[in-house]
Amino acid sequence: MRLNLARYNTLRNQILLVFLSVMILVLCFVGIMTYNLVFNLLHNNAEKQIQQTSIEAMGRIESLYQQVDTLTKQIATDSYVQKLLLNEKLGKLATFNERQALMQTGNKFQVFSNGISAFELFSTKDRRLIPLDEVGLFNRVEHKWIDAANKARGKLVWIGKDPKEPGHYLAIRRVSLIERAFSNGGYLIVQIDPYYFDFTEANQNQEYTILVDKQNQPITSNYKGNIDKIVSEKGTTTEIDGSDYMIVKQTSAITGWTMYFLTPLSTVMKGITVLRSAIILSGAFGFFIFAISSILLSTMITRPILKLTKTMKRGRDGQLTINPEISSTVEINELNTTYNQLVENTNHLIQVVYEKEILKSHAELKALQSQINPHFLFNTLDALYWSLDEKGEEELADSVIAMSELFRYTISSHKQDEWVTLKQEIEHIEMYMQLMKMRFGERFTWSVTIPSEYELVKIPKLLIQPIVENAILHGVGNKVGEGFVHIIVEPSAKQGNLLISVRDNGPGMEKEAIDKIHNLLETGKVYSMRGNGMAIANVNKRLQLYYKQNETNQINITSEENKGTSFTFEVPIDRDRFDFTES
Repeated sequence: MRLNLARYNTLRNQILLVFLSVMILVLCFVGIMTYNLVFNLLHNNAEKQIQQTSIEAMGRIESLYQQVDTLTKQIATDSYVQKLLLNEKLGKLATFNERQALMQTGNKFQVFSNGISAFELFSTKDRRLIPLDEVGLFNRVEHKWIDAANKARGKLVWIGKDPKEPGHYLAIRRVSLIERAFSNGGYLIVQIDPYYFDFTEANQNQEYTILVDKQNQPITSNYKGNIDKIVSEKGTTTEIDGSDYMIVKQTSAITGWTMYFLTPLSTVMKGITVLRSAIILSGAFGFFIFAISSILLSTMITRPILKLTKTMKRGRDGQLTINPEISSTVEINELNTTYNQLVENTNHLIQVVYEKEILKSHAELKALQSQINPHFLFNTLDALYWSLDEKGEEELADSVIAMSELFRYTISSHKQDEWVTLKQEIEHIEMYMQLMKMRFGERFTWSVTIPSEYELVKIPKLLIQPIVENAILHGVGNKVGEGFVHIIVEPSAKQGNLLISVRDNGPGMEKEAIDKIHNLLETGKVYSMRGNGMAIANVNKRLQLYYKQNETNQINITSEENKGTSFTFEVPIDRDRFDFTES
């Protein structure tokens, strides 16, 4: 998983991620701030508007209440009412006719208000003067309301629902006797029509209005549910039937009553949905524009870097090329210029090192060939010595002709003669072994195995012959009895290569001697070697110089004591696959 994600960890993607992240944060911040500001603005404006409406409504309620208060105050201060209550207090009870006349006085005042249903007047001795029935004051209202009226000292006290007629409301006022220093002369109870304070309209928008008295008892309401939760709500919103409502409260300083206005938030924030959609669409459009701009900007920044990177990657394949000039920022142009200068310097150094290596290779090849040729001529002359000692003149003539061919093949120094076919190399070896047979006689035999399809494969001249020479001199020459040398050319296990083997049945080599030769071959020390390893080291060095990129350009030696030794190495079939150094 980590490897799959690593491929996307590019400079372009990092720039895009940073730009888009910042843009998302900015859009979210601006969108949320705008939404909250508009939401609060609408909420506050709606609250102010409803608050103003509640003030006006409460003003109407207070006006109606003051009408009742004024009317009851007029009745309480009426001279006829004052007279009868004073007589009652002095023990002179009102007659039936006086009570009837009192009722007419009450009816006269009642016509001034369509909200008052009836007046009830009680003396301090719990005697009702009007209406004409004999219901006592304490049977009409609770003692607490009488005490409240006494404390109010002539002010109107709201009782609430009429216990006898729950559809109506009651208010009580103590009647103070003006002629007796405003002492208590009795009590006036007014019955108010239930629709007198009703100002609510048909609920079409799910808006509710609730009016409660000081005891939180409802006076008028168009809300049909339980108002306890609404009245006890401390915040500015509440939930009704799964919908959020805004609560606006208005308390009257005159009556102490509280009016609750409940408006659905969906109605108040009707425009907020459009605003939210506009913010989302604007944010999406802004994000799209910014994303396109970010892609273009990141591409503009990273394209020259990617181009330079691709050019630099070619260096891994050995192609150090100059990156063309690019029109970009000053920093990128400076980077590109620096890289081009580095490429020019590096190519120059490579060329210098390459030329030095060529010169070194030429010198080493010349030195190796100069070592091989005298060494070969020395052994050839030695063979001629043995031939002159043991053979007759006719056979000597044939030997001289063979030697002249060997000299011609060996000392040729033209460039076109440095590479020969396997067939030519084998023919040269055959002539050399014929001369060696003059020395060793019948006890020396040889054989050559080479498939015909590989006869035209080209190899460096004198690559096999020194090893054959070494096998004859140190293998057959040091063996008592019949000796042989077997040359085998066959396909290698590595495709595209030939395996060349030179085997003898000589006395073999000790392991210490083989390890010593291997160590010398690995160190490349040629000129300090003597004896058995000199020809091997020369051939091994030439393999390394001619086939630089071949992984198997190393001579391998296997040997068993008293059984023989085998020398093997590989050459490519197609020499054009390698970087050859020609002298």
